[in-house]
Amino acid sequence: MHHRIVIIGGGTAGISVAARLRRAGEEDVAVVEPAGSHYYQPLWTLVGGGVVPLERSRRSEASVMPAGVRWIQDSVAEMDPDARSVTTAGGTRIGYDLLVVCPGVELAWDRIPGLADAMATPYATSNYVAELAPKTFELVRRLRGGAALFTAPSSPIKCPGAPQKAAYLASDHWLRNGSLADVEVTYATGAGGIFGVPEFARVLESVVERYGIAARFGHELVEVDPTAREATFETTTPDGKVRSTLGYDLLHAAPPQRPPAFVRESPLAGAGELGWVPVDRHRLHHATYPEVFALGDVCDAPTSKTGAAIRRQAPVVVANLRAVLAGKEPAARYDGYAACPFTTARGKMLLAEFDYSLAPRPSIPLLDLTRERRDMWLVKRYGLPAFYWQLMLRGIG
Repeated sequence: MHHRIVIIGGGTAGISVAARLRRAGEEDVAVVEPAGSHYYQPLWTLVGGGVVPLERSRRSEASVMPAGVRWIQDSVAEMDPDARSVTTAGGTRIGYDLLVVCPGVELAWDRIPGLADAMATPYATSNYVAELAPKTFELVRRLRGGAALFTAPSSPIKCPGAPQKAAYLASDHWLRNGSLADVEVTYATGAGGIFGVPEFARVLESVVERYGIAARFGHELVEVDPTAREATFETTTPDGKVRSTLGYDLLHAAPPQRPPAFVRESPLAGAGELGWVPVDRHRLHHATYPEVFALGDVCDAPTSKTGAAIRRQAPVVVANLRAVLAGKEPAARYDGYAACPFTTARGKMLLAEFDYSLAPRPSIPLLDLTRERRDMWLVKRYGLPAFYWQLMLRGIG
């Protein structure tokens, strides 16, 4: 089997690129994707907040696959960029002229002993798993007092603001039902601060203060004891690494994340422990193999791994793919734009938009987007899902 363009991954990035290629007239495009369901994952924050049911975030993969694209419903087992081929788990070898790598990331539960086991108990959850997102609100609703612990790793994860959002929506719920004073809320992260863009960090710091959340920075979750309901953290001090333990009655954890094994074990993987795919940060082609492009969560572009980043990356990748096919140099450039819609309360949202320079990059004129807004909540709740299903996955916008 051979295709002019092969796309690995039928998630946000893969479908967006495939749809744009078809709209541009490219006829020989294949997408390799094993899943039968397609999720709008940003909605899982609201599922975990008790705002929308999980089913609102799911559609069939067949319904979002662009017409005219060949869907190979299988997983990738091996990539051989020297032979310009991909081999699936089912044994099919697929040749390509150009390859787009965007399979997303996998949740690396095994990197934290006890974390996966904790998820099976009635005290721990994660909005990063479809089946666990509804459990988040159940645990929040049940807790009327005790210790609520929200954690995030320092390593790159998709939607890095999601752990904070879970903490804010939970705290807002406890505030509304009068139990917040009886809940000790802690947000512990391996990161060095609340957010990397000062203009938005100031707002988030005020949200943390409003809810009385104890923010612990530089705290890397390294182990969980689900029986004792204890989480162990490691911090770096001038005297070396120090461990401390926090008990919990509710644990919401963002697990470490990494590229899938077939990426990590391939020549396309970059140096480093996790093996993100190295790309030119502007043109998004591979650092070694110019006929390979990567975008979305799996690439090492130094920006947040968000759907908003993919929305700006996809047209750049498509333009550069078509340039290479025409025998030209890829000239389209991605500026690092990403966005994180922080749901700070039920009915309030802070839309943080920025680029590689970590400067604010507001996309809506005449609105002050450096504060929490009710209208931005409506955008998060209704506007963004509609844009995603009706426009972005169709190669528009």
